[in-house]
Amino acid sequence: MSLLEVKDLKTYFYTDAGCAKAVDGVSFSLDKGKVLGIVGESGCGKSTLLRHVIGLSRPMQGHILYGGQDLFALPERQFRRVRRRFGVLFQDGALLGSLTLAENVGLPLHEHTRLPKATIRSTVLRILDLVGLAEFADYYPNELSGGMKKRGGLARAIVTEPPLLFCDEPTSGLDPINSAQMDQLLLDMRKAYPE
Repeated sequence: MSLLEVKDLKTYFYTDAGCAKAVDGVSFSLDKGKVLGIVGESGCGKSTLLRHVIGLSRPMQGHILYGGQDLFALPERQFRRVRRRFGVLFQDGALLGSLTLAENVGLPLHEHTRLPKATIRSTVLRILDLVGLAEFADYYPNELSGGMKKRGGLARAIVTEPPLLFCDEPTSGLDPINSAQMDQLLLDMRKAYPE
């Protein structure tokens, strides 16, 4: 059984010009330890597809199965539990401006575990070291470059060691050097968390 299965997903948007297909019959599966990239031109529905797969919005048709369970058919409590099993790196890192980098990265641990603050802090510093940002732990997002914010977002996405990591355009807006570094970092993450 695949870790993730998407079956015949469809979503349409209705505008003054008529009906526009955002996601039209998309199906795929993803096994543990595998990498899947979804490519396409701007506005073709990649981010819409991602919002469906991570449970932020319900598709008009189709099914999203995690471990054989239909995400949108689950009771609310189980739905939330399944959603905690994956990390998400949003396009701009999505760090909260009022929190330090360490506080941003530790947020999922504070929200979803009962770990002591000292344990959370040491875990956060270990993950920040993994993405090359340990020395910036107490900086605020407005003190970080775009590439650092993306790496900080990645650190927050993996701090709970989720079995699935979703990245929405992880290299968009980065210069070629930072883009290549982010690509390598994502490959390194796969090695750091083997099957």
